[in-house]
Amino acid sequence: MKIALITGANRGIGLATARRLAKDDHHVIVGSRDAVAGHEAAQRLVGEGHSASSLALDVTDPARIRSAAAQVQEEFGRLDVLVNNAGILPEATETEPGSVVDVAMYEKTFATNVFGPVAVTSAFLPLLRESAAGRIVNVSSTMGSLTDQTDPESPYYPTLVPAYQASKAALNNVTISLAKALTQTQIKVTSVCPGWVATDLAPGNRDAAPTTPEAAAEVIAAAATLPDDAESGRFVDAGGTVPW
Repeated sequence: MKIALITGANRGIGLATARRLAKDDHHVIVGSRDAVAGHEAAQRLVGEGHSASSLALDVTDPARIRSAAAQVQEEFGRLDVLVNNAGILPEATETEPGSVVDVAMYEKTFATNVFGPVAVTSAFLPLLRESAAGRIVNVSSTMGSLTDQTDPESPYYPTLVPAYQASKAALNNVTISLAKALTQTQIKVTSVCPGWVATDLAPGNRDAAPTTPEAAAEVIAAAATLPDDAESGRFVDAGGTVPW
């Protein structure tokens, strides 16, 4: 049985991904900043017949990240899949559209969306190296595609949540760099856009979102279970390759 850790997995896309990977013979570790919520989510999965446990993990807290990695090391000795799912979009509720130079907003967004995945990946990379086929999935967004942001014909062109878009573009660069650095290993790295999903990320637009968490989880699960001959360092969604 493979071991998969999903950050921000107590609800939404993260929980759906945990459930999807559990169905595919993974023991899923529900990473959650809220330990109680994470435990309850894991118990829900166990009640459904899956193999699951929870892990208190705040991606913005280096001490908690180190503690979480030590716990996984002690309990499992390796990690096969890391899904960097935890993310925020505070611009959806905390700023006026068009505010492109709000430094505090960039700092807040990057802390979770960029520095978080980097710190988590750094802490868990030794455990991924112990896997026969380690997989890292960075949950990104087409809103971070520089190609779409600069193409007037793209449906994403009018979107203006600059801190979020910049954070996802930066996360994509992390994917590229990691994939190049890990070329000689068994680890593969993928950026995934799950689509516009009905979650609490942007509560005001939740009802308009056309994609369910379950559908989004299928895209993430595919990247988490890439075959050995698959290409690393790609940016994909349900339709295929997303332009950087």
